[in-house]
Amino acid sequence: MQLQFLGTGAGMPSKERNTSALAVKLLEERGTIWLFDCGEATQHRILHTTIKPRKIDKIFITHLHGDHIFGLPGFLSSRSFQGGDELVTIYGPKGLKEWVEMTLALSKTHLSYPVQFVEVQEGIIFEDEQFTVTAMPLEHVIECFGYRIEQKSLAGELLIDKARELGVPKGPLLGQLKAGRNITLDDGTIVYSTDVTSPPKPGFTLTVLGDTKYCVNAQKLSENADIVIHEATFDHATIHLAAQYGHSTNTEAAWIAHDANAKALILNHISARFLAHDLQTLVSDARTIFTSTFIANDYSTFDWKHGKLLLL
Repeated sequence: MQLQFLGTGAGMPSKERNTSALAVKLLEERGTIWLFDCGEATQHRILHTTIKPRKIDKIFITHLHGDHIFGLPGFLSSRSFQGGDELVTIYGPKGLKEWVEMTLALSKTHLSYPVQFVEVQEGIIFEDEQFTVTAMPLEHVIECFGYRIEQKSLAGELLIDKARELGVPKGPLLGQLKAGRNITLDDGTIVYSTDVTSPPKPGFTLTVLGDTKYCVNAQKLSENADIVIHEATFDHATIHLAAQYGHSTNTEAAWIAHDANAKALILNHISARFLAHDLQTLVSDARTIFTSTFIANDYSTFDWKHGKLLLL
């Protein structure tokens, strides 16, 4: 799993940061990409990456402020011209479906693929054999959600040498054992999958939080997460403004990750008031509370492998 930030700014674009958009690349896990928020000009940012729009099959919107949704109609339209013909499912608060459909209708935009809308409410909003996505409301100035993405446990590796010792021949029986099914050999011997596979490996947990002031649900969604992506629109010096505008500081984000026993924190949604020379201070102050803190810039790419978060 890789994370590529397409927009990390707050409120409006700046020369350094575009508005909110995050690509969660699940290419190894399921061959697709999930997009979280789609601020203005997200499709322009994608042009400078290796992301193929047709690979994006799910879009999760945290809330309906323009810096999180104004790029959505343009992206959906361009995807039609870029080889996308598979279903796209869009998850978001009430009103998102109406806004997107009205925008497409008034601009007479025709999509070459079906779009399905899921109105988000608290609880599990998606589940299949690989992943579960849970949503909870946060505390912003309008309805806003955070998402917890949990990968289910992965099957253990097949211990081929042990299987051969038990008389399992090459062929489809090995695949059945790897898939967790017991088999019976020609001589009647039963070979149990658990005897020839390593223990299941835990999947990863990613928490993506929308705009929010410090709140309980942010911590619940982050509980024992491998990666927490949390807004840091303000810093400790401007903490008096953070809650007033429904936002958080860098240190509040660090406390969320700390108290939730997360493994890594990425600060996102950075205000234009912070210039390049301010960024190290934002990170350093957060690290006094939560050591494994990073900050996202536009195009930052993080790789999650073997239980570690690496900035590529």
